[in-house]
Parts: sequence; C-alpha cells; structure tokens
Amino acid sequence: MTSPLKLEIEQSLAIITFNSPERANVLDMAMARAFAAAVERVAGDSSVRAVLITAAGRHFCAGGDINAFADTSRPLPEILQELLDPVHDAMKALMQLPWPIVCAINGPVGGGGIGFALCGDLVLAAESMKLRGGYSAIGLTPDVGGSWFVTRRAGAAKAKEVFLTNRPFAAQECLSIGLVDAVYPDAELPQAARQLAQQLAHGPAQAQARIKALIEAAQQQSLHVHFDLEREHMLASGATADGHEGIRAFIEKRAPKFQ
Repeated sequence: MTSPLKLEIEQSLAIITFNSPERANVLDMAMARAFAAAVERVAGDSSVRAVLITAAGRHFCAGGDINAFADTSRPLPEILQELLDPVHDAMKALMQLPWPIVCAINGPVGGGGIGFALCGDLVLAAESMKLRGGYSAIGLTPDVGGSWFVTRRAGAAKAKEVFLTNRPFAAQECLSIGLVDAVYPDAELPQAARQLAQQLAHGPAQAQARIKALIEAAQQQSLHVHFDLEREHMLASGATADGHEGIRAFIEKRAPKFQ
C-alpha cells in the first residue's frame, strides 16, 4: 500500500510531500499518522536544517475526510479527536523547530489543509492555488492552526471573511492580502520552492534560528525588552564560526561556507 505521505531528507533539507493525489491529499487517519511520524523523524534528525512541505498531484490538501466524519456508528467528537490529536501534537512540534520552513502550495487547499499550507516561515503558491475555508458550511470550526495562521498573515478581518463566507481566494488575491509570499506558474513552483529551501538549509543555521526567535518574540513583548534580546542574540551570533566566516566571505567577495 502506498504511503499517503513521503518524507525525504537530502543534504540537510527535509521534504514532506502529501502523497495521496487520487484523494486530493485529504486529511484522514492514515495521513494524520504519517504526518505525525514524519515530523517526529525530522525533529529527531540532527542533520536537518530546513523543511519543505508540499504535495503531489493537482491539489495541496482538500482538508478533512468528511466521509469519515459521517460515520454514524461513533460520536462525531470522538472521530474528530482521534484525527486531531496526532496532527495538532505534530504541528506543535513542527512549530518549535528552529529551522526555516518553506511551504509550496501546488494547488487548491481547504479546511485542515490550510494549516499545513500556511505554517511555513515562507509560503509559495502555484497560480492554480485556491484557498477556501469551508468549515462553517458544514457546521464546524477551524483546526490544524488554520485560524491562527490566517489571522497572523492577513489580519482578523480577512480571517473572518475566509472562515465565515467560505468563498474561494485565488492565488493572486492570497498574495495581495499576505496569505502567501509569492506566486509562480504551476510548472515553476517545485523548482523555485526547492531552491529556496535548499538555500535556507545551507545557510547559517544558528543565526537563522535566532532570527525566527526574534521575530516571534517581537509580537509578544515591548520594544525596550526586545532591544536586550537583540543584543543577546547578536553577541551570541558574533561568537559563532558562521559569524566570522560570513564577514570574511563578504570582505573577500565570495560565497560563505557556513558550517
């Protein structure tokens, strides 16, 4: 049986690919377990320095398996909890990783797929990408972090529009409101995403981790406190071999070779 998800680790880059294109990469129990196992493996691999999340086929992820939700032999909350617990735990672990995460949304995405699609530090989309909330249309509410990521990227007003109206947002509109960072022709997206992720995987790992930490902290604390944190991280970065190598490479007009 083909796994609904593929994990590859290539030269410090972990590539997570939703791999059930015949089912629009729907989030069912098999996908939930495979995603949780992949994140656990990535988190435990000391060679990983960046993560790329993408999908096979025409769709990124259609969201939860609504046919499974219709199982009348079990209470719906029980079905939902069984699906969400491994996914939410894995997402929490993924978000705690210090390494950069790139998401490449290769096609339409909805429901629970939105959290997977927008969890990246950098999010790229294909021109064919469309985003649709869909939850309230079936009497449910967002999960997999979707409401958090949409609100963070586009603001509360747009998040309400996404999840209350359920209208589809095309790729260019997603770009204009900040849900994604760039849009590419469908055929160009895989290469562009991989190049970006590989660049990050070979970057100064400790400095990149500190940059992520600083930006997260900036949203939660005062400017005066943040000055102290910036000072702390700058001095720590200056003490690394990568800091010295980056400066030497700049002076010598060559590409740096980070550890």
